[in-house]
Amino acid sequence: MSTEEQQDRLLRWVERVAAFCVEEWGLPPITGRVLGWLMICDPAEQSAGQIAEVIQASRASLTSNMRFLTAIGLVKKVRRPGDRISYYRIEDDAWQKVIQRKLESLSAFGEIADEGLDIVGGGGREGHRTERIKAAHDSLTWLQNLAARHPLRR
Repeated sequence: MSTEEQQDRLLRWVERVAAFCVEEWGLPPITGRVLGWLMICDPAEQSAGQIAEVIQASRASLTSNMRFLTAIGLVKKVRRPGDRISYYRIEDDAWQKVIQRKLESLSAFGEIADEGLDIVGGGGREGHRTERIKAAHDSLTWLQNLAARHPLRR
């Protein structure tokens, strides 16, 4: 496979990541492209200029997306000694951090569901409301138990 064909393949994969991020997470396409590129690029650390060139994005839109990805812990900004350029890379434990934060937020919602169950009680006319809250509670409890039994390992 030629270098050009390999690059086309990489960029098609990056577009698949971008489409997933748009459809499943509601992120802008550029955010998905940055994420996809940083997952597959070589070397792993890329400057904003390199990323912008590859994904064909303006530096201005790239900057806000890099700030977002850095803030949520998926991307890390790094400096090289003697180099004034900032580079970006996917954190080694980025996905584990994101999943852990999501589990923690779902756990927090589980506490809200518990409170809802206390408020509406369990019988009589309130049964239909109880069932809806209980369904959320049971699903969140199941997920917490699953995560506890099968922790992520690297």
